[in-house]
Amino acid sequence: MATSEKPTVTSIPLRGPLLRGERRPRVALIGRHGVGKSTIFDAAASPVVRHERLAGVGGAYQECVVDVGLDQISLVDLPSIDSLHQLSEHDQTVLKYLLWGDHWPLVTGNEESDEHVGCAAPDVLVQVVDATTLEKDLELSLELGLFGRPLVIALNRVDEARKKGLFINVQALAERLGVPVIPTIAHMGKGISALFAAVLDVARANACPLPQPPARHIGESLQALRAIVSRPEIEAVFDVPRALLISQLAENDDYFLRALDPALWPQIAAARAAAAKTLPRPLAEEVHADRHHRAAQLFEAVSRPRGIDAGQGWRRWLDELFLHPRWGLAGSLLVFALVLLIVFEISTTLDAWSSARLAAWVQQWQPESTAGVVGRAVADGLVGLIGIVIPYMLPLVLLLVTLEESGVMHRVAFVVDRGFHHIGLHGGVAVPFLIGLGCNVPAISAAAMSGSRRERVVSAILITFVPCSARSAIILAIGGKYLGGIGVFAIFMLTLLVIAALGKLLARRYADSAPGMVLAIPPYALPAWRNIWRKTWERTEDIVTIVTPLLVIGSVVLALLSHFGADALINTALTPVTAWWLGLPVVLGVPILFGVLRKELSLLMIYQALGTFEIAALLDPVQIFTFLVFLTFYVPCLSTFAVMLKTLGRREAWLSVGISLASALLMAGAIRLLLELARAITPL
Repeated sequence: MATSEKPTVTSIPLRGPLLRGERRPRVALIGRHGVGKSTIFDAAASPVVRHERLAGVGGAYQECVVDVGLDQISLVDLPSIDSLHQLSEHDQTVLKYLLWGDHWPLVTGNEESDEHVGCAAPDVLVQVVDATTLEKDLELSLELGLFGRPLVIALNRVDEARKKGLFINVQALAERLGVPVIPTIAHMGKGISALFAAVLDVARANACPLPQPPARHIGESLQALRAIVSRPEIEAVFDVPRALLISQLAENDDYFLRALDPALWPQIAAARAAAAKTLPRPLAEEVHADRHHRAAQLFEAVSRPRGIDAGQGWRRWLDELFLHPRWGLAGSLLVFALVLLIVFEISTTLDAWSSARLAAWVQQWQPESTAGVVGRAVADGLVGLIGIVIPYMLPLVLLLVTLEESGVMHRVAFVVDRGFHHIGLHGGVAVPFLIGLGCNVPAISAAAMSGSRRERVVSAILITFVPCSARSAIILAIGGKYLGGIGVFAIFMLTLLVIAALGKLLARRYADSAPGMVLAIPPYALPAWRNIWRKTWERTEDIVTIVTPLLVIGSVVLALLSHFGADALINTALTPVTAWWLGLPVVLGVPILFGVLRKELSLLMIYQALGTFEIAALLDPVQIFTFLVFLTFYVPCLSTFAVMLKTLGRREAWLSVGISLASALLMAGAIRLLLELARAITPL
């Protein structure tokens, strides 16, 4: 006896209390100029980013809230800093922020610190280092270890280091510093999710770096200075780790020193002078030289040169194509262009083999009785279903699922993420948008899991404009046949422009903040046919349960309306829309009206209303293009409206309907006028 497989359930373990709201840690990205801090910030950032200046006077920084799984962090991209040695005025402000936020001790000169209360000190430091020049960054790593705060190192540009023949032992570096070291390729989004997972781990554990004491002779020379600093009244002034305060007093005599009681200055000067007598060079230079030497030793211990890495060449080449910040978008557009081209070529052959022959056979039947009309309508409905699903929908969904299973779709989502920020959304909704290419219903359901209502509403409304497989099938079936590849491409590009423009407008209407999201980049994988067919069925199974009955019933209703002459009333009522505004035959009023049920139904009803499957004899290219534009932006199907009603509520669902109807009328009417004008100007 066969046993049915139990559905798999995915569980997400909770790792301690959720870090959200007031519990979310404040995470600061810090590092030298050009190491990739801002790239990491942009990869995770919300479309709503706060731009400020440190304490209102220092360098500019940016901040946003980011969702990391079920947790959240407040991510801050700080101005660059090279070292804590001989601090400039700019670097002093960064150091003050790292220690105290905007709540500086009054002795540091920030007497008006109460005016800047929105900038707390970071709970976790993330140092972004360049793997190609790691030795320059390790000195700052040793300095940041003195802060007594959790620290994570993002080892960026590991791919470039390997190309140059430099390999970093990540585990050895992490063990020596006592901090997580996460390899990243920031501009490709690789390692970003692992980086912020490590941030949450150290935040929960409050795990600080291992002590990195100076050389023994320097430690002995600083005994007198250490005795002065260990006084409670001095430690109370700054409330910073003793090792950091000693280091700064030893190296920066014009910064921390002037914040102390002037009566202590002679004692500290004497302690510094006594230390210098035991050293071969001035104290500040010796302390800095020792740290530089320890950084160099650490680099030698964790790195090894090799020949240029030639492994995973094709994977690296593909990542350069899909994830590169300059031409990654072009690579993504190339993928979808190839998908449309492949579907177009396959669909032409499949259509000729399947629905075209069936349609020719059915058209020979010309019944006159009511029963015969109903039978012919059922046959037309089934033929229309076959003509949509087999040639157009199945190849498109199969290709999209294959791209998703192979890992290409996640890379496309990462690249599109940057574009979504320009319309007020973050990249977390990129995947629902891509799902929308298959069907808007699961796409809206996926978007409904976004963290804020703003994200849910804006993304759900925009998803209704994404050409689902049904609308794409109509565009390919009619546009591909009568307008060619350029016409089909123009319709899809027009869709992108409308989505971008509406996104800008909707972002202003729903202007509350939205958290950022980290997109994982999985490795490339060979798709398993079992998973491909399963996911394809999941995204097309409503064809059997919903579309087939609607197509057959709609075909029967339309045939009966035509048989009894009632369709003329509907067509007459819709004449202002069809004939006057869109310039279409009046008989297309009923197909437009019934297209609300399912988009596939519109295609079948066009054929029935015109009385032929070869519509080129009755519609010119301008009319075909206008009609396809209208159907592309027209009110979403009934199932899409139902899921919006469920996830967003009545008000937003009807708002979406109104936006869709207005966009369809405006865009189709404008396109018609432009094409008519172009045809009048262009000589035949």
